[in-house]
This record gives sequence, structure tokens and C-alpha cells, in this order.
Amino acid sequence: MSAPPHADPAWGVFETMLVLAGRAVELDAHVERLRASVAALYDSELPEGTRTLAVKRAAGIEHGKLRLTYAPPRSGAAPAAASARPELRLDAEEVEATAVFPGPERGVSLSPVTVAGGLGEHKWADRRLLERAASAAAPGELPLLLDADGSVLEASRASVFAIVGGRVVTPPTDGRILPSLARRQAIEVALEAGIEVGEGRLTLADLHRAEVFLTGSVRGVEPARAIAGAALAPVGELSARIAAGLRSRWLGPAAEPVAAAAGGRRDDPPGR
Repeated sequence: MSAPPHADPAWGVFETMLVLAGRAVELDAHVERLRASVAALYDSELPEGTRTLAVKRAAGIEHGKLRLTYAPPRSGAAPAAASARPELRLDAEEVEATAVFPGPERGVSLSPVTVAGGLGEHKWADRRLLERAASAAAPGELPLLLDADGSVLEASRASVFAIVGGRVVTPPTDGRILPSLARRQAIEVALEAGIEVGEGRLTLADLHRAEVFLTGSVRGVEPARAIAGAALAPVGELSARIAAGLRSRWLGPAAEPVAAAAGGRRDDPPGR
């Protein structure tokens, strides 16, 4: 098992997903990624019935998020002790409707912070480094992680995309960042819409010259409005099309009515 210096693997790994009207969005994909992390990191398996427990827990949530956390058995625990068994926790909380596929007026401001080597490709439950970064940022700002060479990696809760010269660019999944499900699906949606997408190195200078948006499994597509107080380009056509496509994929045929309650009006431009 390997873990970046900032994370204590004993805390485990987790997945977080959006829940709407009692349904966990992309539940199977999240359970599968958690299963893969548990196998790779702990040479173990998820507790039996994990998916069933998640379905039951989500059933009582109208508009929120569900977090599944796997914690491995404690090292040195006696075989008969409860701590000798892995733990699966399910935590849920409500999410403000307008925080899901938010409009430009709710764009996030980013605060750069250097994390050498990045967070890695697993969602570690040990988030102390990110909590310290958030505490050091201005109120309301979201940490934007950079590697020691200045490469943009990801935001503390989302993947980063920049629109440069009519092309969508996102940092590569090279082991330094989470291979986000929302990231992957946003790329698929863009390609299906005929939008050119590629992985590549981005710097702060690149972002300052571009339109920037984030993708995450709870908020969907989220516009970025500023970095360290410097304004970024406003929401444009390409990011709006990607937001609309991902929203439709997640919410299905009822995407527009539900989205109206989740950050926009039905007569809004797509993705706004």
C-alpha cells in the first residue's frame, strides 16, 4: 500500500455522490471505484451489501449528498475485537439546491496552494491537509492545488478544466490527481457534442487567460469566477453545453424540471 505524505491510510478512503429524490446519482460507478481503492490499498473487499445499504440510506434524502467511507481494521487489534473488522460508514446531509449545477452568479473563487506530488489517485478520508489549506484561504475561497513545478492539479473538491482557444484542456490523470467520475463524464459529454478536449499541463498563467470550470460528483459543473481575487473569463457557450449534457446524463428525461430546482430556471440558457 502506498499513500502520499499528507494522508494517514488508517483513516480509510471514501466516495461522495449527489442524491436527488431518494436516488444516488451514479451509485454503481462510485461503489466500484471505492471497491477498486479498497482492493488496491488494503488488499481487501468492501463489506457485503455495501450497495444495498447505500440505496436504503439514499431513499430518505430529497436533495443532498451521501458519503461512503471504508476504514480498514486497526493494526494490532485482537481478532475478536470490533476494531479488527473493517468499518463502513454512511453519512448523509442536505445540499442547497442552487449549489448543484450552479449559475454564473454562484461561481467559485479559487485560492492557489502548493501540494508537492498532489493528493494522489485515491480519495483519502484523511483531509487534514485540505482543511488547513481552506483555513488559510480567504472566506469562501476554494483551494486550488498546484504541484511544486507550478502545474495546476485539481481543486480540493473538484477537477479543473480550462477553455483555451476553443479547446477544453484538463490536467492528466497521471497519479497526482483523482480520476474523477464527473471529470470522465464531462469529457465524454464534450466529445459527444463535437467539442475538442485534451489532457495537458496547465499553469496559473493559462487559467488567467481562459474560461475555467470545475466538475464534481455533487455540484456537477461549477464555474470559476476568480483566482486569488483576479477575475476570470465569464461562462461561455462551451462550458454551458458541457453542463447541460452532464445534467441531462445524471438526471435523465426529467433533467430540466429538476434542474430548475437545482440552480436555474427552465428558460435559462443550457447549463446556466
